[in-house]
Amino acid sequence: MTPLQPMPSRNDPPSTRMEPTGNAGSGAEPWETEFPKDVWHARALGITARSQVTVHFENITRPWLKQLAKRWARWRLTTGLTVESAVLGTKAVESFNAFLESTRIPVHGTADIDRDVIEGFLAYLHAHSAGVVTHRIRIGQFNTFLLAMRRHGWVTDLPSTAQIYTEDYPKETVRHPRALSEYVMAQLENPGNLARMVNPAHRLITLILIRCGLRISDTVALTQDCITRDKDGAPYLRYLNHKMKREALVPIDEELERAIAEQTSYVNGMGKSATQLLFAHDRPDVYGAGHISAGSYSTALRRWVRRCGVTDENGNPAVVSPHRFRHTLGTRLINLDVPQEVVRRILDHDSHQMTAHYARLSDTTIRRYWEAARKVNASGSVVELDPDGPLAEAAWSKQRLGRATQALPNGYCGLPVQKTCPHANACLTCPMFITTADFLPQHREHRTQVVQIISAAEARGQQRLAEMNARVLTNLDRIIETLDEETHAGPGHAQGENNRAGR
Repeated sequence: MTPLQPMPSRNDPPSTRMEPTGNAGSGAEPWETEFPKDVWHARALGITARSQVTVHFENITRPWLKQLAKRWARWRLTTGLTVESAVLGTKAVESFNAFLESTRIPVHGTADIDRDVIEGFLAYLHAHSAGVVTHRIRIGQFNTFLLAMRRHGWVTDLPSTAQIYTEDYPKETVRHPRALSEYVMAQLENPGNLARMVNPAHRLITLILIRCGLRISDTVALTQDCITRDKDGAPYLRYLNHKMKREALVPIDEELERAIAEQTSYVNGMGKSATQLLFAHDRPDVYGAGHISAGSYSTALRRWVRRCGVTDENGNPAVVSPHRFRHTLGTRLINLDVPQEVVRRILDHDSHQMTAHYARLSDTTIRRYWEAARKVNASGSVVELDPDGPLAEAAWSKQRLGRATQALPNGYCGLPVQKTCPHANACLTCPMFITTADFLPQHREHRTQVVQIISAAEARGQQRLAEMNARVLTNLDRIIETLDEETHAGPGHAQGENNRAGR
């Protein structure tokens, strides 16, 4: 097998990854002409941007602060960070400038930035962006700005008290699930609907997003040699994770491999045999790239979803974006009990904390389903659990622990895991047994087997064995009858039972 060749990285020195565009061809270095400007254009700097193409400094009115912001942005861009990262940092400095303009605090240079000024800035951000995602981002970016100035020696008079501490960050708000429901995904993955996506490149991009979980910016930038194989011949999609600035691999199936090969042939058949891009465009877009832009695909995706009439469970038009496919794959894998470390590697997360987010969302979904379902014990009586009671969190933790350590084929054990079962695994005669309508097929099959055992025992005169199983049969009949009522009544009946239990 041919060894993997290193892909171009944004860690490479600028001379190896910047093309001589803009003013570079005139003999002047692009930074010499662009740096003094208040608006930087990525193409003039020879940078292939991913989504944003300009960095604005005109709203930073203090010359000393603007000069430092530009120096910081230039350093970040030349080390391989994206234009988006430079924009986020510049926005944070812009917010600090706005804070200074709105107060009478005498700050004439970095020597005047002390802890009091920092606390004033934190109060300003809280007043203007509390509860918004950008709140934490602004604080984090400005802290990075302070650290960069110290680390690189750009200033020597910044007081040691100009610090931002961990407790200065607002508490992170609970992130709502962004994964698409299986109801919506069934419509999106329907072959008939996929066929209605006229552009074959857009259709392939959609499949890659759904099955591989790539970011859209990394997907549209795939090269034609993106397929590689392991020693067993299994195919993998190789791509450049621009956020992490590293090459990544994700396993794919043969169907997706064939689709990628067909796209390669299609691009080369367009007379673009010289290009290395999988999704080559007829002309370079405004970002300086030669591939389909992330924005144009997002627009095509929204139009396709509307054309197919994709709706959510309530009949409302579904809201679909490229990045939601990434969240959906992560949630699907966690729900399939794929180990969290494996999910982290497939999505190429840099931290376990990011992957753990999907596990938390999965646990929330399972808990919501468990609370809504009608629960029946071994005698067929409905088990009433208060989802809002004082022990709700502790009870759910016990339930999850019980599922992980005492899995049963037809229900769940409610016995604390610290105790030993005194019923010799005779779960259907155990007072701790709980089951739901999910297990009706198993209960019916079990009933058939019990009836056969009783008949055989009576024929052989084994009265004690027949009596023991008769009790199990009675319980099975009660369980099946009670759960059948829920099935025939529909989901609203179960919800109503839970509401009454909660009261």
